[in-house]
Amino acid sequence: MPAFADRLADSVRRHGPLCVGIDPRWESLPAAIRASVAALPPLDRLAKAYEVFGRRVLELVRPHAGVVKPQAAFFEQAGPPGLDALQRLMTAARELGFVTILDAKRGDIASTAAAYADAAFAAEPAPVWDADALTINPYLGRDAVEPFLTAAKANGRGVFVLVRTSNPGAGLFQDLVCDGKPLYRHVAAAVAEWNAATLGDCGLGDVGAVVGATHPAELKELRAAMPDVWLLVPGYGAQGGTAADVKAGYRADGLGAVVNSSRGVTFPFKPDDPDWEAKVSAAAAKASAELRP
Repeated sequence: MPAFADRLADSVRRHGPLCVGIDPRWESLPAAIRASVAALPPLDRLAKAYEVFGRRVLELVRPHAGVVKPQAAFFEQAGPPGLDALQRLMTAARELGFVTILDAKRGDIASTAAAYADAAFAAEPAPVWDADALTINPYLGRDAVEPFLTAAKANGRGVFVLVRTSNPGAGLFQDLVCDGKPLYRHVAAAVAEWNAATLGDCGLGDVGAVVGATHPAELKELRAAMPDVWLLVPGYGAQGGTAADVKAGYRADGLGAVVNSSRGVTFPFKPDDPDWEAKVSAAAAKASAELRP
């Protein structure tokens, strides 16, 4: 299997940098889908609706995107049936040829981190999520990150480490100055170091960084500080980041960043719109076109 970084590069070259986030919300789902599951028990109803909607979104955006990012929290909200639905959705995404990023923001130590990592990547004793990449939180330090790096390397997968996030309160800790630099720059330096041993033929590595589009100046700064690191860029679209903002994350060769859009692509409609599928397709096409380098 090619290195994760090279598989991602191939996807971006063929389909552009759009990453579609699948963050299903019951109240926003098409009314027809909600009606179709109304007779099921509550958790089964939620899980089935999320799976049906997610699978249809995968089909609708496939001509316009090569990367998808299911958010685990929404599926966990539906309990065990939701986890089953997430597993089937991850399988469907792989079968359609998407690069998959499981957005779970894992972060723990020792055997607990190893268990999270094996669930994300490992084939033994049986694959669980079988994700191409996983988002992780580095706050606990190197020994918390190491199990994820080890499992990713052993299974030909990647990780995206939270560096500079797009939420409004990100600066509470990330902007704190330590040794003359904000904390996020120290995290970025560590990511660049971890990534250096994983470079693929594309010149980028398997240890990526999450850097939000809502901080365009810092996105440009971090692109320069981590020239060999894939960036996962949230915050485009519904959170206020523009196509012009996110292009600071691209390298000169057009690679280096995948740009996530969740609500902007998957919920550009009202629940009772009969043409919701056409609106999802149009939103994906628009985002794909304006995000191309």
